Amino acid sequence: MNKPLFMHIVDRLSNEVLYFREKKDGLGRISLSPLQKCTAAIRVLAYGSAADAVDEYLRLGETTTRLCVENFVEEIIYLFGYEYLRRPTPADLQRLLDVGEYRGFPGMIGSIDCMHWEWKNCPTAWKGQYSRGSGKPTIVLEAVASYDLWIWHAFFGPPGTLNDINVLDRSPVFDDIIKGEAPSATFSVNGREYHMAYYLTDGIYLKWATFIQCIPLPQGPQAVLFAQHQEAVRKDVERAFGVLQAHFAIVRNPAMFWDKVKIGKIMRACIILHNMIVENERDGYTQYDVSEFQQEEDNGSSHVDLTYSTNIPTNIANQMGVRIRIRDRQMHQQLKDDLVQHI
Repeated sequence: MNKPLFMHIVDRLSNEVLYFREKKDGLGRISLSPLQKCTAAIRVLAYGSAADAVDEYLRLGETTTRLCVENFVEEIIYLFGYEYLRRPTPADLQRLLDVGEYRGFPGMIGSIDCMHWEWKNCPTAWKGQYSRGSGKPTIVLEAVASYDLWIWHAFFGPPGTLNDINVLDRSPVFDDIIKGEAPSATFSVNGREYHMAYYLTDGIYLKWATFIQCIPLPQGPQAVLFAQHQEAVRKDVERAFGVLQAHFAIVRNPAMFWDKVKIGKIMRACIILHNMIVENERDGYTQYDVSEFQQEEDNGSSHVDLTYSTNIPTNIANQMGVRIRIRDRQMHQQLKDDLVQHI
């Protein structure tokens, strides 16, 4: 991250968190500065180095550095989590739909996939449920990423033996839709109107109305063209995982902590910092010109209901009805056929 963003984080922590304020001991000596503590935590996250490796540069002992990291990730989640790990607002959703339509997928709001983080110090009693093919225990992160690599949804913690479908069964990714708390999106593909946005996925995911997979063995020029477009756009989430691991080597290297709760907080804080960096550097990205879609919103293009209500009764009948709509295989096939024709 660049210096102004780092200084913004240091200022917020030093002003709002007691641990990061400069204090004096009984002899009047000044303690470690907020800059030292935050730099130590960032270095451990960014370089994946051992806690005692910052001693030479920042004059912090091993236990102090570990305490800095634990306090830093907790306060990053507390201070910035609400803003930088939020559900898409109606305005965010409209922007994602406009960009999705520009890229050839009307109604697409991101890509979903899973990533494994190796857990080196996994307790021996748990190794069986956390280890799969490679024999090394891992913890799974499920994420939804958009075109600018912003991670909109992060579900971390399932054991590494689970595949993407098992993780999806535990995931809260569709909870707000099932509870009736999500803005409704309306879009048209190939002249047919739809009311549920979707994610691009790889082949393992189920044929639900909210997922569009690639065509595994495309036959004919239309299917080949669709497969090329889908694979190109779905790479957003793979790139987001790659950038997250490039920014924070602690996520790329095996996790050294014993406590799974602390590992979860580190992953969550790294995703929040990743989104802060994305927002800070977004101006330098390739900008999509979506003005033509904003003009077409009144003419049947992608549209988000900005006046939606979250007071829908969440009785079991409503929830089961929405679950059936999400898992509708016929709607999935119809949408996929329309997208092939559209592209």
